[in-house]
Amino acid sequence: MRRIAGLVADYTYVGRSRLRYWRYGSRPPAPLEAGPDAPPPVLLLPGVFETWHYMKPIRDRLVGLGIPVHSVPALGFNRHPIPVMAERAAAYLDEHDLHGVRIVAHSKGGLIGKSLLVADDPASGGAGRLERMLSINTPYGGSPLARFGVGPFREFQPTRPVIQELASSPQVNARITALRSSYDQYVPAASAELGGAQNVPMPHIGHFRVLGLREVIDRVVAWLG
Repeated sequence: MRRIAGLVADYTYVGRSRLRYWRYGSRPPAPLEAGPDAPPPVLLLPGVFETWHYMKPIRDRLVGLGIPVHSVPALGFNRHPIPVMAERAAAYLDEHDLHGVRIVAHSKGGLIGKSLLVADDPASGGAGRLERMLSINTPYGGSPLARFGVGPFREFQPTRPVIQELASSPQVNARITALRSSYDQYVPAASAELGGAQNVPMPHIGHFRVLGLREVIDRVVAWLG
């Protein structure tokens, strides 16, 4: 019963996030002005078919703390392949000349974020704009359910090249903190574990609603320091 109640709450959160789209519009708010004493910027990366509205509770908390929070308008509903979305996010970082960036990502956003970390790694000739990432319920090992999916969801099959390529790039894993729910209907626990990263299990049920839970947002704030 607890699991069923958790899943009902999970999809209720999805509905509320969709309503935020109509209430607040598609374009994310502009980040706070970054003065000389401003905290390092945060880049939010939502999951597949998610807009920035899914991460609005996190955004609101961080903005309230005076943190410049960035979302990438060009991600839209995040329905294009991971490499394409990573290119769009990288272009945003370049356009705004951001440095010392901390990424907070959900689900597919964590795969985009790891792609960015790999490409940005100074040891491989990257620009060194990114500091680290916290991901929430990201399928680093893919998801077995993806073989039953259509369109963008099939990208998460464990055998797909993008999943395999990211798995073969462990050099940035130590800069990743991976949070995962105790039960996620889309991402098995083993898939959300990332070797070499700081893996943090959470006592919550569901893939989505954790983005709005105060305890989870508290973890994000603590991670940012």
